[in-house]
Amino acid sequence: MWYNPKKMKAIFRVFSIIFICLIMGACASITEIFAPKEPVDTNVVATWWDGPRIHKGVSLIVQVGSDAMTPITMECIVDENGDIVLQHLLQEPVACDNLTLDALKNKLVKAYKVYYTNPKVTVTFRPYDGRGVSPWGTVTVLGEVRSPGPVNMPPTNDMTVTKVIQAAGGLMPYADQRKIKVTRCDRDGKQNQYIVDVDEIGKKGRPDKDMVLRAGDVVWVPVTWW
Repeated sequence: MWYNPKKMKAIFRVFSIIFICLIMGACASITEIFAPKEPVDTNVVATWWDGPRIHKGVSLIVQVGSDAMTPITMECIVDENGDIVLQHLLQEPVACDNLTLDALKNKLVKAYKVYYTNPKVTVTFRPYDGRGVSPWGTVTVLGEVRSPGPVNMPPTNDMTVTKVIQAAGGLMPYADQRKIKVTRCDRDGKQNQYIVDVDEIGKKGRPDKDMVLRAGDVVWVPVTWW
């Protein structure tokens, strides 16, 4: 007889494969048309973090004294020009943007030698409460989050991918939770990339997979259709 069950099964399999491929191709085309487009900001790159520095908006506590004088304590905020104004130095604002605490201390010792013999100076950051500018830097969050942009790093330096996403307002509906990209810059300027699966962290209870971030990192949350 002309009817051969084995041949018919083989033909059916071939047509099934072709049909599936056509459907997948159509879905890919639909995804390209209707899926939300993710903005790409090519100007944002990860930066190397070499420790806390003084920046505009950071709050400082400065103590100045000498062998013959009780120290005076002054609190100040670095202004938009990167300067601070201190007692006895009112006519000469002190530029301190991007300096370390030790560098500013040495600068103030020289400035106060005009007024004191052997001046004693200490400079510390005011305790950070999560508001304003963090001297411990920021992590930049981009892509499918509700509030993209810089997120302040706490002084505990325990910011993780899931924490920074929460700080950025949470994920958008089309966020791809399985392929969150973290870009980190090393000392030599090389950009290194890592993939974090937030879906695995949450659903499978794997906090060990939650990457600890560094100031200067860039977290990119991509978009997905599925």
